[in-house]
Amino acid sequence: MPLRQRLYTIIFESDTPAGRRFDTTLLWIILASLVIVVIDSIEGVHQQYADLFANIEWGLTGIFTVEYLLRLYCSPRPLRYAFSFYGLVDLLAIVPGILAIYYSDAQYLMIVRVIRMLRIFRVLKLGPYLKQANYLMAALRGSKQKIIVFLMSVSTLVTVFGTLMYVVEGPEHGFTSIPMGIYWAIVTLTTVGFGDIVPKTPLGQVISSLVMITGYSIIAVPTGIFTAELANAMRGEQLDHDCPVCRKNSHEHGAAFCSRCGNALFRKIE
Repeated sequence: MPLRQRLYTIIFESDTPAGRRFDTTLLWIILASLVIVVIDSIEGVHQQYADLFANIEWGLTGIFTVEYLLRLYCSPRPLRYAFSFYGLVDLLAIVPGILAIYYSDAQYLMIVRVIRMLRIFRVLKLGPYLKQANYLMAALRGSKQKIIVFLMSVSTLVTVFGTLMYVVEGPEHGFTSIPMGIYWAIVTLTTVGFGDIVPKTPLGQVISSLVMITGYSIIAVPTGIFTAELANAMRGEQLDHDCPVCRKNSHEHGAAFCSRCGNALFRKIE
């Protein structure tokens, strides 16, 4: 077997023993890199072991660079791999190490290597679990317009409340500008309540109470929208399987009866 084909089997195919060993080793190296980045962010540890961690990180960056070049070399379509999701993630695992030459704090961007841990789904044969994400993506696509309208409505609402509080409270009570009032309205509407800015006048407190009540009434709206779309997506997946009588495997969204035999697609719950 030619060298390029052997490398492709080891690097890209996890069904072979060599491929599984390669992927497992790579995952451990990625995990070690992430642990080093996290530990190095602790000031006391960084002061004592900065040089050691830097040398280790350079070595790991070198390993990832060689791996990326080998993937480009043995891939039948190098450009297709380079611009694929995993190809871009593999490249991002290298870039922070290069940027650290000019900007020392860029080394903490190496935490993006955690995305490479997604390969564990391929190594552990967890691919079917990723297919369940199709439900979430379908629900997000279906609820996109509704959520956009909701966000625009909320943005209008917080702008009105923020401006109103700026007029009522004024700079002497911390509402130094309309953007600051909008910030307060967002914090209050979402029931976070940092407490760094609070209304002092009776009228401002009344408005604040209305904002809090409004926040409780609308905070569940996007959840309800997404849940409804998720239920529709899962129901549509069920309809894509087959009709229990004629086995027709595709139906219009929301159909209650089979278009071929007229049989009910769902049993009535008694």
